[in-house]
Amino acid sequence: DNMVTDVKDRVMRGLHVAFVDEVDSVLIDESRTPLIISGGKKQTANLYIAADRFVKTLTKPEYEFDKSTKENKLLSGDYDIDEKTRQVMLTDDGVAKAEKYFGLDNLYDLDHTQLVHHINQALRANYIMMREVEYVVNDEQEIVIVDQFTGRMMPGRAYSDGLHQAIEAKEGVPIKEETSTLATITYQNFFRLYEKLAGMTGTAKTEEEEFLSTYNMKVIVIPTNRPIARQDLPDEIYSRKESKYRALVNKVKELHEKGQPVLVGTIAVETSELISNMLDAEKIPHEVLNAKNHAREAEIVAKAGRPGSVTIATNMAGRGTDIKLTEQSRKLGGLAVLGSERHESRRIDNQLRGRSGRQGDPGFSRFYVSLEDSLIVRFGGDKLQALFNKMGDEQIESKAVTKSITMAQKRVEGFNFDTRKTLLDYDDVLRRQREIIYAQRNKILESEEVHDLVKVILEKAIDQAMQANLSNEKKQSVDAAGLAKSLEMMGLQDDKAIHAEELEGKSFDEIRDYLYDKVWNGYENEIKDVRSQFLPFEKTVVLRNIDRNWIEHIDRMDKLRSGIYLRSYAQNNPLQQYVQEGFDMFEDMNTRIDREIAFFLMKVRIRREPQQA
Repeated sequence: DNMVTDVKDRVMRGLHVAFVDEVDSVLIDESRTPLIISGGKKQTANLYIAADRFVKTLTKPEYEFDKSTKENKLLSGDYDIDEKTRQVMLTDDGVAKAEKYFGLDNLYDLDHTQLVHHINQALRANYIMMREVEYVVNDEQEIVIVDQFTGRMMPGRAYSDGLHQAIEAKEGVPIKEETSTLATITYQNFFRLYEKLAGMTGTAKTEEEEFLSTYNMKVIVIPTNRPIARQDLPDEIYSRKESKYRALVNKVKELHEKGQPVLVGTIAVETSELISNMLDAEKIPHEVLNAKNHAREAEIVAKAGRPGSVTIATNMAGRGTDIKLTEQSRKLGGLAVLGSERHESRRIDNQLRGRSGRQGDPGFSRFYVSLEDSLIVRFGGDKLQALFNKMGDEQIESKAVTKSITMAQKRVEGFNFDTRKTLLDYDDVLRRQREIIYAQRNKILESEEVHDLVKVILEKAIDQAMQANLSNEKKQSVDAAGLAKSLEMMGLQDDKAIHAEELEGKSFDEIRDYLYDKVWNGYENEIKDVRSQFLPFEKTVVLRNIDRNWIEHIDRMDKLRSGIYLRSYAQNNPLQQYVQEGFDMFEDMNTRIDREIAFFLMKVRIRREPQQA
């Protein structure tokens, strides 16, 4: 709606009330996702292939656990990975290899900024982004993102900033050309545009603080229709993943022989397929519900509560699906929910538990955890490792350990909340600019014509030229020759040209008034006999110039944002710097818009066809 050039093309009638189903998924899990409208291709495919070939030649990092700092210390390797922030960067050895590979003296020379960006994205694609976890390659040889919260495939979505193309290069599939961003807004700011916002979900209590601070929404808990009969058992904890999966499969076998229906919840497509293979080896019939076969979702879920049924599901089955039990299943103990690992968000675990025990049904839930799970590795594996070292590789079940895992989840949730809050703080800078530009744009769009606005724009462009040519700022005396040159650059050429001698001997105010009148009268004179046809064209020129400059501005702001954290090394607050520089860039953009509109309209020559006799 903020890209159309005619009011009739707008499709929305204003943002009044939004009711959001599964509100925590949309407003919190999805809120870090910027909504982007893309267009216009950039020719960069070869760079991605070259960068990908290079990073595949690098040697893996080797680490040693430093007991004093309790951190992994890099011993050797061409790149270094930070598990907590999921960042990867070249080491000094890696930089030397890059310089040799690409034949450069200095990789971090300003001229090679683009190449460094491509190498960084190739590193992320190869060593951070995992196939079958973050994305899958479909039958059409396309990279399809897998939603980390629901486990569903998201066709049509692409990673931004060239990461998608880097993954395409990694997997050897056709590389789609990058596009430029035409418009962008985050989920948070989109939903905050609504006058009233409300929603429903079974798992919002853990995010109460965020709902209130970000959206000014209160969380109200409605009691269940019938008392909950489900038992939530403490986690079973193992030192290695293999032991954990073996125990989980043995439990499934035991419950299956008894006839009790089982739902196994996994975080990734990869894990669901691993457990499926283990169940095949035990000859246990089962269904797998993941991003690859979601077409049969309704059918699989409908059968999941029958006696003897075993269903493996990624998080996609964790939301709002009602697994109906038969009378026989109830007598056998109801649905057993077994989680293959804890998710980094407690809410997602609660959703999985909540598949069992609906409407007062019996059932139980239990999670299987190992010290090799990413949540434990990232947050707090050392204490647990010490515990296992004392006990050997026996399985342990302890409320203290379960509590420490919950604390790890709280830390991750806090970390994610801070990330979303930071994103919002940064996006608020763009939000205010967006509101100004879109309000200005809507006013132009809804006006019959913008002739008066064009007059103001021309005057502003003349003011800019005069300010740039002050020979003495205190006395406000103008360099006439310089100003004549600036006006020529503004499009006042040939018969419209203004010469220095016309301006000599006049005061600042006299020059300004003289230029206002001369430029405007010349323009009016040019269009007077085609005025009715020319005014719609004038409106399009103004809108197109605003749009083009706004698109470039979004791109510039994005680049500023990605590098602004470096300011913290100079003891500057990155957000304050971003606000200040973002404001300066916005002012520059507005100046440029006025100048470009003025230039375009000054250059217009109306060709009059000779009258037929």
